Amino acid sequence: MESYSHGMRQKLIISSAFVHRPAVIVVDEPMVGLDPKAARILKDLFREYTHRGHTIIFSTHTLEVAESLCDRLAIIVNGRIKAYGTMSDLRRDLQGGERGLEEIFLRLTGENAARNLIDVLDA
Repeated sequence: MESYSHGMRQKLIISSAFVHRPAVIVVDEPMVGLDPKAARILKDLFREYTHRGHTIIFSTHTLEVAESLCDRLAIIVNGRIKAYGTMSDLRRDLQGGERGLEEIFLRLTGENAARNLIDVLDA
């Protein structure tokens, strides 16, 4: 397995998690190293697995994937949950309107850092 590419190792690790069909699977950045086709297959697998009554706890920095895949989301800042719920809950509780997860995340975690960087580039 050491000679396999990162993507192939990732596929093997994920496959092994499903072998015994556990009630709960915990994954951290499962799309890293996967080509677009493999990532799509994995997303479809995750959706089907949860539709069959199982739970997947999914940790990622790819907010678009989290928003499209996850039924419930938690935004963690400095080891503490700052927001939790469905996208509708987050939008309602944080007055997010129609904002996406990225906007909500930046609002909770300090979007000023990115704006400060842009100001430096403009100087």
